[in-house]
Amino acid sequence: MARTLLLWLPTQAALNRGDACEPSWLRVDDGVIVDSGQDDGWVDAWERPQDDRGDDRLVALAPVADVPLRWHHYPDAAPAQAAAIARLDTLRTSLGDAAALHIVAGQPADAGQAVPVAVTTHAAMTAWTEWLKAQGLAPAAIIPAAATVPPPDADSLWTAELGREQVLRTDDRAFASDPELDPLIAAERPIVPLDAERMREALLLSLSAPPLDLLSGAWQPKRSWAIDPAMVQWIKRLAIALLVVSLLIPIIYAIRVNSDISRADEAVVASAKKAGVTATDAAAAEAEIDRRLAAAGGGPLAFSVPASALYDAMRDTPGVALKTLSHRTDGTLTTTIAAPRTEDLNAVLLSLQARGYKVTAQPMAGTDGQQMANITVRAVP
Repeated sequence: MARTLLLWLPTQAALNRGDACEPSWLRVDDGVIVDSGQDDGWVDAWERPQDDRGDDRLVALAPVADVPLRWHHYPDAAPAQAAAIARLDTLRTSLGDAAALHIVAGQPADAGQAVPVAVTTHAAMTAWTEWLKAQGLAPAAIIPAAATVPPPDADSLWTAELGREQVLRTDDRAFASDPELDPLIAAERPIVPLDAERMREALLLSLSAPPLDLLSGAWQPKRSWAIDPAMVQWIKRLAIALLVVSLLIPIIYAIRVNSDISRADEAVVASAKKAGVTATDAAAAEAEIDRRLAAAGGGPLAFSVPASALYDAMRDTPGVALKTLSHRTDGTLTTTIAAPRTEDLNAVLLSLQARGYKVTAQPMAGTDGQQMANITVRAVP
């Protein structure tokens, strides 16, 4: 259930005098006035268990004596533009120090509608906010009480009672009533009491769609950021999940790689078995096959394998000549190569290493001025 407490603020003069303030109040539940008074009964009317607050809302009404209102008309201006112009016009025609004034303009719903403008002081706003704070209250809005009085009929004025104040409402102004000044302001127009039922309807309508709010500009409440414990718990769980996933990815990848390696080793052992080689693992099977190939003079230990790699490397480097060449049964190729420059010899060595062979070299100077190197090339990469 949505509850709204409507609380009339004391006048600034009463607060400055330190008078005991028992404000007028109304309690509205779901758009219906269910309780009211002009005492401290609002405290009991507002109390509710903390876990049953729901959509509770406190709206304060600023006294007419401290916040008179005027409505401006700008038929050709857009709503936002009309509000800005009305505020500037009111500031220009107001008395007193502009820095001490708090001027708030409402924004009409459509172009051509009247713009309500409230004028009060920062001193009054300070007094009201401190009084509310002393009561432990934080209002959702502070609405000028005069803004709740509907416009009168043509060629007449309304007088209405709001809280403990009497309000005079013309077609373009609303201010505190004065028995001596009211006839002069009326200028022979009739002053008609506003029906209480109609006033209550207008008051409830103002709660649902406030024409303006004094808690704006310098008095707009600072937004407070509250950390939702449920959201914090959700973030913690998400962080833990991300950490677990980040750890599982490399673990799963390692398991898959090891599984692939195991399957490859099993395939090697199975292939070696078909060739008549009995081995416990792939490394043993490969060593036995290499041994048999070497004994037969073939396989990667054969002379042709490293020799072809050497000839390919020399072909890529013109100017390199082969001086000696020998081959051992363990697959090692021994040779002496010569070239006009050391860079050409290095190119051959690098080419052999790029092909995956293990190469050793011993440089020396030739008798004919050429650069020479005794190199060995392992036939098995």
